[in-house]
Amino acid sequence: MTESVTIKVGGMVCAACQAHVQRALDETHGVSKAAVNLMTGQAQVSFDPAIVEPEKLIEAIRDTGYEAELPTAGVGAIQEQQQREIDQTTEARDLAVKATVSFVLGIAAMAAPEHWMHQSSFRYALAATTLGVMIWVGGRIYSGALKTVLHGSADMNALVTLGTGAAFLYSLAVTIDPGFFEARAVVPNVYPDVYYEAAILILAFVTAGRAMEERAKRQTAGALRKLIRLQPSTAIVVCDGAESTIPIAAMEPGNVVLVRPGERIPVDGEIVDGSSYVDESMVTGESEPVSKKAGDAVIGGTVNTTGSFRYRATSLGEASVLARIVSLMREAQGSRAPIERLADRISGVFVPTVLVLAAITFAGWMFAGGGAVRAATSAVAVLIIACPCAMGLAVPTAVMVATGRGAELGVLIKGGEALEKLRKVDTIVLDKTGTVTEGKPRVTEAAMSNDTMRLAAAAERPSEHPLARAVVQYAESRGIETPVANEFRSITGRGVQARVVVGHDEAHDVLCGNSVFMIEQGVKLTPDLSSADFSSQGAAHGVILVAIDGLFAGSFTVADPIRAESSAAVREFQKLGLDVILLTGDRPSTAQAIARQAGIALVVAGVLPAGKVDEIRRLQQQGRAVAMAGDGINDAPALAQADVGFAMGSGTDIAMEAGDVTLLKSGLGGVARAIALSRATWSVMRQNLGWALAYNVVAIPAAAFGFLSPVIASAAMAMSSVSVVLNSLRLSRFQKNRKHA
Repeated sequence: MTESVTIKVGGMVCAACQAHVQRALDETHGVSKAAVNLMTGQAQVSFDPAIVEPEKLIEAIRDTGYEAELPTAGVGAIQEQQQREIDQTTEARDLAVKATVSFVLGIAAMAAPEHWMHQSSFRYALAATTLGVMIWVGGRIYSGALKTVLHGSADMNALVTLGTGAAFLYSLAVTIDPGFFEARAVVPNVYPDVYYEAAILILAFVTAGRAMEERAKRQTAGALRKLIRLQPSTAIVVCDGAESTIPIAAMEPGNVVLVRPGERIPVDGEIVDGSSYVDESMVTGESEPVSKKAGDAVIGGTVNTTGSFRYRATSLGEASVLARIVSLMREAQGSRAPIERLADRISGVFVPTVLVLAAITFAGWMFAGGGAVRAATSAVAVLIIACPCAMGLAVPTAVMVATGRGAELGVLIKGGEALEKLRKVDTIVLDKTGTVTEGKPRVTEAAMSNDTMRLAAAAERPSEHPLARAVVQYAESRGIETPVANEFRSITGRGVQARVVVGHDEAHDVLCGNSVFMIEQGVKLTPDLSSADFSSQGAAHGVILVAIDGLFAGSFTVADPIRAESSAAVREFQKLGLDVILLTGDRPSTAQAIARQAGIALVVAGVLPAGKVDEIRRLQQQGRAVAMAGDGINDAPALAQADVGFAMGSGTDIAMEAGDVTLLKSGLGGVARAIALSRATWSVMRQNLGWALAYNVVAIPAAAFGFLSPVIASAAMAMSSVSVVLNSLRLSRFQKNRKHA
């Protein structure tokens, strides 16, 4: 049996850090899967509790030199995310202050008059100032470097420590004994320079870069932040006719809550009286307000628009829809895409390689007669410019922004792996009922008198079959009251029969069903009715026959209409270059009729659940990458077999754990959006990785040949990381100004 835990990891600043922690967890006995995320500062670990305990996982991470702690008991996903927001804001503010002070001091040191630099008292003052900056601004960097080095590894902290340490120690040596360096200068009798300002400005640029990264990271979690802000802090609870305002945390299941027009619904529940229209757009992606009446479910965080109503609280805390969405998004944003393995392999050997390149640079300049100062300066520039920060941010930033944007569109994508699989899809398989169609048959025409309809609706009322409900709803919509049915009997696959009492002394035997049922019961039918059933004549509608006291009395025409957006979604699939297949257990005539209306050319009908799995497997054996969209329950085996499974649903009753992608709003528009979003995300991932690699390919030789000073190198390194994050943030505008299918 496998358990999962999310561990908070502190001290990670680059891809090499992430790779060290990832390797430590992967090598821990009992761990089946681990995903370490630099952006979120978390590790999601699946492990066998019989082999390894969570405390051992913490110990494994700490042994690499990084901080680690288990989640706090009793703290849910929403509270954790709120605390993370606070921590990120505080961290960004602290880094910004340190960077600003460092820049001021560094620029002041650079602008100091030349004759001041020849005075030992000024140089000692500058040395003291630099040391103070290094302790205050670079303290965490140096302590982090020491921890990782003592544990046999190295990361960006180590590179920055080497760079600033070399600049400071060289400058301090010149300050203490300038004559020694003057006598050995390449150009005789030249007073040796000091590089205190370089050490200060390197720390300034590195710190400023991290401050901008923290702010950018906070932007990537914008969708999560919007979701969390949906939940009000208080609710109006009605008890014994009295109203009182209480905190959300104090609510209990069963509390009756009053919601007035314009207010947010505090928690999930079911309306007990009143009606209104509710804006669910931020949770489900549904743009139009949804009609709500007594008995309907409402979702916490959505907005009541017009009327007022009272409802009974049901799901609270971590069981609520909003909390489940937040939890699912946090897991998705903390997951890893397969393409990250490339970045991991490169980052794992990057720091040692950079150290070798820096040593070669130093030796090359010394051999060429450039002198120790020029050699050390170029080597330090190589150390700093080559920090693999951008590479570590390239993929997770794109995953975070894409999954957040997907959630805003009503599409929950289960992380980086699902995103990467989605972009490869070339075939989309659609279930019919509830996916292409509404899944709620309704009567479109009734060929009978009102008296016959009254008797038929009475006979159908005890049945739970969707067709029976359609008949009853149709009669009610026409204002027809139904009498009581006795001796009710349902015959599976045929219809129903009942004895309906009208008044005090009038009773009728009523049959409702298909033509086979009528013939079996001895009802005489005309030839055209003898073959009538729910899928007659290959149409997307069918016929329910009615007999009263053994005589045919009329018929209902029933249809399960296709969803309003199905045809538009199919056109979107075709624009994306996908083959679209309708896969259903219904008979071929009905399936073909629905397919024609939706614009689907390929149909596989009359297939049982096991046959659906076989059909998807057959497509995969042809080399196709298959996505399957179904209701997440009846189609569970097929969803599991598909390369990507889409679970259809609507807010409260959705099976959020089914499939790779969950659609909060029923309908196929979200499927097309998810596939298009995955392709856009893949493009951004490749751009990010390409930029990170190209940056190092160009920058390292430039630094080695002396074209970049350590200060410029630190600025370029910081900007490379920020540019990757900003490029990923473009995904937050995905299809923002476009009307979706």
